[in-house]
Amino acid sequence: MSDVFEIEELKERVILVGVSLQDNDDTEDSLEELADLVDTAGAEVVGTLIQSRAAIHPGTYVGSGKMEELRSLLIETDATGIVCDDELSPAQLRNMEEFLDTKVMDRTLIILDIFAARASTSEGKIQVELAQLKYRLSRLAGLGKSLSRLGGGIGTRGPGEKKLEMDRRFVKNRIAQRNRELAEVRRHRELTRSQRTQKPIKTAAIVGYTNAGKSTLLNRLTDAGVLEEDKLFATLDPTTRNLALDSGQEILLTDTVGFIRKLPHHLIEAFKSTLEEAKYADYILHVVDASNPQMEKQMHIVYETLDSLEVRDKKILTLFNKVDKLEGERQGQAAEAQEENRTTDSVGAVPYRGSAWGLEPLRDFRADKTLKISARTGEGLSEVKKALEELLREDKRLLEQVFPYDRAGQLQQVRRYGELLAEEYRDDGIYVKAFVPEEVYRRLVNYQ
Repeated sequence: MSDVFEIEELKERVILVGVSLQDNDDTEDSLEELADLVDTAGAEVVGTLIQSRAAIHPGTYVGSGKMEELRSLLIETDATGIVCDDELSPAQLRNMEEFLDTKVMDRTLIILDIFAARASTSEGKIQVELAQLKYRLSRLAGLGKSLSRLGGGIGTRGPGEKKLEMDRRFVKNRIAQRNRELAEVRRHRELTRSQRTQKPIKTAAIVGYTNAGKSTLLNRLTDAGVLEEDKLFATLDPTTRNLALDSGQEILLTDTVGFIRKLPHHLIEAFKSTLEEAKYADYILHVVDASNPQMEKQMHIVYETLDSLEVRDKKILTLFNKVDKLEGERQGQAAEAQEENRTTDSVGAVPYRGSAWGLEPLRDFRADKTLKISARTGEGLSEVKKALEELLREDKRLLEQVFPYDRAGQLQQVRRYGELLAEEYRDDGIYVKAFVPEEVYRRLVNYQ
């Protein structure tokens, strides 16, 4: 009888490292988010180190004292690597690895790793690999010494330089190949988008910080069947679904990749065609995790990213999601207040957020309308549909016309793309009163 050996994959144990450049900045919050990213990537956080400095050390990210502290912490925690909260330069990466004698990673590498694991479509995989290749290419510079197996010196420079040049050429060729493939995918996406715009059906892009609940919202509204998971970047590939509203109107909803602070530039470039769904949409559905203490910061990052993509002059409907979590928090705060014999504010169900009682109302000054919802429980989704109907109606014209019976087939355009208010069969034809898109209005009114 043969022995059976169980092979268990070794889980990486890492220490998080961050640099605080000024008092009361968001370094601690950023490291908490980095811990979530590391967990999503499949590693375990066993320690955290923050250094307050006027500027990031150009050679080793943190100062020499903290480097010594890091070396001791690696031994104490039996960690297998460290993860820095900012993108490291090739020199920083090399110097830290040589001094600490351990694996050194940065925030960008972790995000790229998650994206690589989550990409499922051919487009997503191409985009992720392209971002990884550009990241790698930028780190080949200055690594000639480490790539030389003979260590340099007279008669030994060749192998190192040759290996470096071979790597650089391979990466550049691969980038060129992937760019060509991505250009073909983009042409296909633009064709699909142009075909969509020829039809008078409006589109809304669902945007928001990662893990805000965008996929859950899409599933609730359209039964899209998109993966829902309480992890960062659960879904990468965009999904478009048709939503039929109670009035008979239709709208296309497109889920987009989640945003995050310090989103790597390579990823923004690689995923530009996907993110541009927001640029070409008629409306923006901005989903916000109202239960997150960093809600304000996350909203700011979303709008910064939209601005960088030149997403402007769009009507925005902001949905403060996860109010069911907020309600539980308020009940806990109310119980705590009673125990401490404190008086509480008698406000509505969930108008305030934050760990402090009555901290601030839920509001978004850039939005045309805001709503409180729970995509998980379905709370507020009927109001979302009504708000979408109002947005659609604003962009439509009121049509009142009698159609001769030999033109009855044209009423299908009203029923498909418009909001039918009245329909009456008369002796001279069919009387119709409806809100219809401008292009449908012109087509029907100017029909000869």
